[in-house]
Amino acid sequence: MAGNVADNVTDMYASLRSNVSMLGQILGDTMRTHLGDSFLEKVEQIRKLAKDSRRGDEAAREQMLELLTALPDEELVPFAKAFNQFLNLANLSEQFHTISRNCDELVCVPDPVEQLLGRMLNGRIDQTKMLDCLKTLDIDLVLTAHPTEISRRTLIQKYAAIVDCLAEQENNQLSDRERRQINLRLRQLIAQIWHTNEIRRERPTPVDEARWGLSTIEESLWHAVPDFLRQLNDQVQDRTGQQLPIDIAPVRFSSWMGGDRDGNPFVTAKVTQEVLDRNRHAAARLFLKDIVLLVGELSMEEANSELMAFTNNSCEPYRFVLRSLRQKLRDTIDYLNARIEGHNPEVDKSTLIWQESDLKAPLEMLYKSLCDCGMRLIANGLLLDILRRLACFGIHMLRLDIRQDAGRHCDVLAELTRYLGMGDFNHWDETEKQAFLLRELSNRRPLIPSNWQPSADVAEVLNTCRLIAKHPAKALGSYVISMASKPSDVLTVLLLLKETGCTHPMRVVPLFETLSDLNNAAECITALLDIDWYRGYTKGMQEVMIGYSDSAKDAGVMAAAWAQYRAQEQLVAVCKQAGVKLTLFHGRGGSIGRGGGPAHKAILSQPPGSVDGRIRVTEQGEMIRFKFGLPKLAVQSLALYTSAVLEATLLPPPEPKQEWRNCMERIAEESVSAYRGIVREEPDFVPYFRAATPEVELGKLPLGSRPAKRRVDGGIESLRAIPWIFAWSQNRLMLPAWLGAGEALQAACQRGEMGLLQDMEREWPFFSTRISMLEMVYAKAEPNLARYYETCLVPTNLHHLGETLRQRLDLGIKVVLELTKSDTLMAHTPWNRESVKLRNPYIDPLNFLQTELLARTRKETTEAPASEHVQLALMLTIAGVAAGMRNTG
Repeated sequence: MAGNVADNVTDMYASLRSNVSMLGQILGDTMRTHLGDSFLEKVEQIRKLAKDSRRGDEAAREQMLELLTALPDEELVPFAKAFNQFLNLANLSEQFHTISRNCDELVCVPDPVEQLLGRMLNGRIDQTKMLDCLKTLDIDLVLTAHPTEISRRTLIQKYAAIVDCLAEQENNQLSDRERRQINLRLRQLIAQIWHTNEIRRERPTPVDEARWGLSTIEESLWHAVPDFLRQLNDQVQDRTGQQLPIDIAPVRFSSWMGGDRDGNPFVTAKVTQEVLDRNRHAAARLFLKDIVLLVGELSMEEANSELMAFTNNSCEPYRFVLRSLRQKLRDTIDYLNARIEGHNPEVDKSTLIWQESDLKAPLEMLYKSLCDCGMRLIANGLLLDILRRLACFGIHMLRLDIRQDAGRHCDVLAELTRYLGMGDFNHWDETEKQAFLLRELSNRRPLIPSNWQPSADVAEVLNTCRLIAKHPAKALGSYVISMASKPSDVLTVLLLLKETGCTHPMRVVPLFETLSDLNNAAECITALLDIDWYRGYTKGMQEVMIGYSDSAKDAGVMAAAWAQYRAQEQLVAVCKQAGVKLTLFHGRGGSIGRGGGPAHKAILSQPPGSVDGRIRVTEQGEMIRFKFGLPKLAVQSLALYTSAVLEATLLPPPEPKQEWRNCMERIAEESVSAYRGIVREEPDFVPYFRAATPEVELGKLPLGSRPAKRRVDGGIESLRAIPWIFAWSQNRLMLPAWLGAGEALQAACQRGEMGLLQDMEREWPFFSTRISMLEMVYAKAEPNLARYYETCLVPTNLHHLGETLRQRLDLGIKVVLELTKSDTLMAHTPWNRESVKLRNPYIDPLNFLQTELLARTRKETTEAPASEHVQLALMLTIAGVAAGMRNTG
């Protein structure tokens, strides 16, 4: 069987490699045209030597290193660019292959909704129960702008155009002339990419990030959402004979772009206002395009009595309504343009699309009329697509979350209580804080004096709250409190919202993100729900955010994963006891060290009862492009999320056995000890980390709008989780994603628990997912490359730590292979394994060059700074390695 799988993988890659080879050849021709044959020959020579080096040829490795170190300054940038762009084109080919007509069954995602409906309706779940669950699903995907998306938006658009060309080429009916035209277009696009600067010259602003998020919706999700719902409806109808409601929206979208102010001084109330206006503007513009098309389609005269009465018996009643909507949308766009330009125009709200009902009600009237008059086929065309887009995106496009650190809210009240002569809020204990907050929440008189002049930081928090008060609830999502730990953290925000005039009950969501906060999460929520005033405010709904990034950085992935699991279990129990519906918000990243990995598996590995038809999940950085950047990929991703949440709700995983829990407790305890023993207690760790990775240089790369550190003068503890993981992925050690896990699993084996671990891996989705994720990062880790970074960049007196880390890595790999009874990592996922192998010969030269450039820049002095060529080439190697590793942050 294993041989057959291997043969299938080879056949599968024969199809994929033709596209990789074709795009690579066009890239080579582009380089030859502009840099000559000798440069291209050198690139090819280094690529071949890298492949030979991979096979253990030491002579090839030495020859490659000699060529790399001898590159003249003027060749550094084009060389880094060549390998960088080949990796991007390989990524593109692979991404396209999963949606290609020639996609192999080992690669293609089988239709997850079709599979799930088949399983559920095969006697396991009552049909009515399944349909009821489907109709009430509430999946909220929250787009965030964490700085891991290396590629510029202009390049992303060109990559999407290349995918369109690859899709066109699959048409067997193309003439020779048509094939030549497609090939010409591919050569033009790759030439455009080659001559475009890959590195942003300036760091993006929060508004830039928000516009990038909107572009993903406009170019992909706007088309994918109605396509997905039509496919879902067809499958449900085929199996049950029923249709889904026209306003069904199992998946909706929110955003942190322009609302996440935690540690980002550039996200102000003014910025958030502009982003909210731009979100509405984008929605109005896209709906206008749809309505213009619909005016052309709905030319029929026959209508029901309601529509005829509404249009005063117009001869074209559908167009009568649509022309009115068209004008309102145009006026709405003009109004929002003025606001974005900084004006505050007076307006008659009745002339604009001001509320969702202004658009929804007339469109539903048209839909009903068409159905009443026997034209359901027409109604279920573009008109139904528009109604479903409206149900998903609303007129605000994305619901904007607000996020702020708990300490900033406390500082507002501390400054206010000092001004009022009441003492210092920050010096009160939790009981005193709660008593004060509840008293003021119930008090009808204002707490904030009209003549009070707060400090700039305090004024900014209050301005944000006033902004929330001015906007409708549907424009906003949740108010997320980072580093929350106590009930007063939630009550403080509620008081600030009350005092600034917010009348709609905004969801205020504590984010528990350190190990201790996760362990105390249930206690905090229990205390909150025991408060009568708060219970009344929640109206039976409680949202809690679980932090993956900072908990993993605090305790290591294995201990953090177990703490997240237990916190969810306890929160489910607490909310069930209180009769409150819990929504868990998972703050996952793209990398394994930040809770990343396949979303379908991750959802199915959650504790039973923790999903229950509702979930919020962050989608960040480059993962937004990988999952939603192309309409067909986006349809797959929407289907995967829907099927996973349905399955987790209706067919939840089993309760873990007590012996599994006991074993996991021991593993968590030992893993956090091993992790912190290195990261916190090893005195040489920080200097080794700074020397062996490009952590310092990453801070200079203009990626996201947010600073890399919470505090400029802080150490590892103040470094954000993203650059922490990004840095270790660059030197290929991948340390945050595995440190502590192997040691704990080995200790379990030494206790004679290997059989127990294998039972857990086979029968417990939570544990099997953790092992699968470990396999992936172990496969991506390259200890020999990490050793090379160490040799070139790290002082000799610190080398002992590198040796220790590589021994720990080797230990983890061996124990996982023993646990899975495999000879190779990722043996059960050959596509993923081969995908890693495909990239390595192209990433390796970038890594070797990066070490050379890091050494040069670190030797620079004021008198002899590194040349511009060296600095730009270094940034390109970082971008290239990130492209090759894919889930970097």
